[in-house]
Amino acid sequence: MELQIAGTNIELTPTVQRYVERKLGKLNKHLPGIIETRVEISEEQTRSPQQRYLVRVTVNSGVGRTAVHGEERGEDLFKAVDRVAAVMVRQLDDRKGKLYEKGRGTSLARGDFNSEVEPPEPVRRVVKTKRFAIKPMSLEEATEQMELLGHSFFLFFDADAGQVKLLYRRNDGDYGLIEPEFS
Repeated sequence: MELQIAGTNIELTPTVQRYVERKLGKLNKHLPGIIETRVEISEEQTRSPQQRYLVRVTVNSGVGRTAVHGEERGEDLFKAVDRVAAVMVRQLDDRKGKLYEKGRGTSLARGDFNSEVEPPEPVRRVVKTKRFAIKPMSLEEATEQMELLGHSFFLFFDADAGQVKLLYRRNDGDYGLIEPEFS
């Protein structure tokens, strides 16, 4: 897990950095597979001294492609870090519980996943069968019918050729015609 700490309007001393690393470095125990944790610490000049320090944390996880955010304010920088760490632990535990409850074979919450394995392709199946009478018509009549119906394709029986053909609208706005050949 990569931990990035940035400060705005504040000098980040080694003591503060170690404290943040100690508090937020344990987040990986609550949700395995955390890729990166970004911590932004800022000191703001507010009227209320209880909201002087702002600590924002963003956790990017490879598990379920989640991003979790937390933000806390406090009169003391260390108290704000403690509070945001508690918020993040609670959110990550909730997220872990949701992943575990999905029950899709291997538990993503336990880290029993292989990021290299692609999910299986969904099985495509025919869900609707439509039957309709085809009356003989010319290519011009089929084009008019397709435009009238607002469809992007039209199956018709070509009266001139005596066979079934498929007329379709191309991406460039023109039309295409499929003439099947039976072998």
